[in-house]
Amino acid sequence: MKTLDTVASPGSERFDTRPDGASFAARSKVWLERDGKVVLSEWRIDLLAAIDETGSLVHAAEKLEVPYRTASYKLKEAEQRMGFKLVEAQSGGADGGSSRLTPAGRDLVERFRRVTQGVATLANARFRAEFGDLDG
Repeated sequence: MKTLDTVASPGSERFDTRPDGASFAARSKVWLERDGKVVLSEWRIDLLAAIDETGSLVHAAEKLEVPYRTASYKLKEAEQRMGFKLVEAQSGGADGGSSRLTPAGRDLVERFRRVTQGVATLANARFRAEFGDLDG
């Protein structure tokens, strides 16, 4: 089972590969806090994206290899801390339930991913400027 800390940072890149194939890699993590508590993280954004992709919180949890209870708790926590709904869910029926992102939830995923990609690009450029000589 994957832990919440094993998800790779989007946009993390290796730079200046050495002749022996070894290279350094700059890594960065981005999260949003409110009053010192995590509201959004790369993992929570991945959860929202998996809900959007699968149409189900159950299937999203399976895809991320975490218990349903963990996924449900983290979703509710994010919604409470953001102050608005991120997911609309319909329960029951012959076809079972379904979940989908609200327009605000989908927008949040897109904006968070743009931020993390931008931070990764800046971090890589800065590391290349400071440590590029180590790979030469």
